[in-house]
Amino acid sequence: MSTTAPAKAGRKEWIGLAVIALPCLLYSMDLTVLNLAIPNLSADLKPSSSELLWIVDIYGFMVAGMLITMGTLGDHIGRRKLLLIGAVVFGAASVAAAFSTSPGMLIAARAMLGIAGATLAPSTLSLIRNMFLDDKQRTFAISIWMTSYSIGGAIGPLLGGILLEHFSWGSVFLISVPVMVLLLITGPLLLPEYRDPGAGKLDLLSALQSIVAILAIIFGFKKIAENGLDWLPVLCIIAGAITAFVFVRRQGKLQYPLIDLRLFRIPTFKITLLTFMMGAFISFGSYIFIGQYLQLVLNLSPFQSGLWTLPWAVGVIIGSLLTSQLAKRVHPVRVIYGGFALASIGFFLVSQVNTIGPAVAILGGSFLFSISLAPVFTLTIDYIIGSAPPEKAGAASAVSETSAELGGALGIALLGSLGTAVYRNFMVKNITADVPEGSVEAAKDTLGGAVAEASKLPSAAADILLQSAREAFTDTMQLAVIVCASLSAALALLIRLKLKPGQVGASANQTLQTTEQAVN
Repeated sequence: MSTTAPAKAGRKEWIGLAVIALPCLLYSMDLTVLNLAIPNLSADLKPSSSELLWIVDIYGFMVAGMLITMGTLGDHIGRRKLLLIGAVVFGAASVAAAFSTSPGMLIAARAMLGIAGATLAPSTLSLIRNMFLDDKQRTFAISIWMTSYSIGGAIGPLLGGILLEHFSWGSVFLISVPVMVLLLITGPLLLPEYRDPGAGKLDLLSALQSIVAILAIIFGFKKIAENGLDWLPVLCIIAGAITAFVFVRRQGKLQYPLIDLRLFRIPTFKITLLTFMMGAFISFGSYIFIGQYLQLVLNLSPFQSGLWTLPWAVGVIIGSLLTSQLAKRVHPVRVIYGGFALASIGFFLVSQVNTIGPAVAILGGSFLFSISLAPVFTLTIDYIIGSAPPEKAGAASAVSETSAELGGALGIALLGSLGTAVYRNFMVKNITADVPEGSVEAAKDTLGGAVAEASKLPSAAADILLQSAREAFTDTMQLAVIVCASLSAALALLIRLKLKPGQVGASANQTLQTTEQAVN
């Protein structure tokens, strides 16, 4: 029995990949660039503290909530069509955000940006699945896709700082408009259209359930990270979990489900999805501490902090681009557990800021764990979409992106809650009587609060408070990255034991066919 090798991608597909990378770059830029504009837009629009939180958070909330719906919608109406519709909405919402005249208008514009942004990742990734059928070419294409996100995250703070020195805060949103126009012009010429011919009718109730479940869970975890354990975020998480359970039960009964549950019966899909989620957990969970450490302990400006993150970005770019070459010489499963093992060393290095100095620990450690985790993310994404049939690529890529959002939210919430407890405990034990009791209470919650409170005190008391708070936060960060190092080592061992090289590459279509009767 002879088998035909998959067709190789040509020049048109590689140029199309460059077009696909542009909106991905903007997507990650939008997650970082707003932070620099907050002081200027706050002075102009005068939002309340609650409104400012929603301005910052609503984009990520809407992206996370809409991913599954948008991924499946792309399978129904066509991935290219959905991508182009998303580009139109993203460009229009960017203009609305740039010229917002009130906090409410900016929140609404950011929400629309999030909805449009949710079309980008599943549409672009599923297009890659169908454009690059050869395994080696697809791995390299996903490496480029991953690199575009890294470049966007790296240049976001730098480009934002330059724009804000010469233009108003709205300029950070307008940079996406010409890129989206370029996508609308070149997309129909260079990107093929793909859809699932057997997709059937889109179940709107399932879409609503998935949005409610994901938004409630992520909102709850984010609020726990911000304010500690409270009844409201716990209720949100419980409500989201119940809704998710009802959603899953409904999918098993529908003829045309929003998510084909048979995907989770593919061993490679299931194991690598969990790996991807946990990788996001340690990456997001660690970096919230590193970012605060740079600005509030080392007292760097946002632009300077952006420069300190360049080794991390360079590590991701190099690691992503080298993945396909590395996977040719070493089995991808070994690359994955080897990447986690090396990442654990990088996280441990970051924890040694007091021993070897911040520069070596932060710059060297972040470069090591980023260059080690980049192949892990690239290969797990490749396995996730490669193990799913081509007609299910949109749903599979949406599930992978949603798992990353959930993993990131969990990392921020759980490690953030642990960090808050350690920080408060340190502050209670080590603060001296020279600092007023009211200032101590205000400084116990966050390092940012301590810095703000210190600005109101006489210099001697301010120095004592700042020193205690910075030492407390440094200890907190060290504990958090030690936890990340331990989790990385545990994941390396888990993959080594559970994901055997011989398991990878099983036919997804065969797996779906053999489980169809059991599910239906």
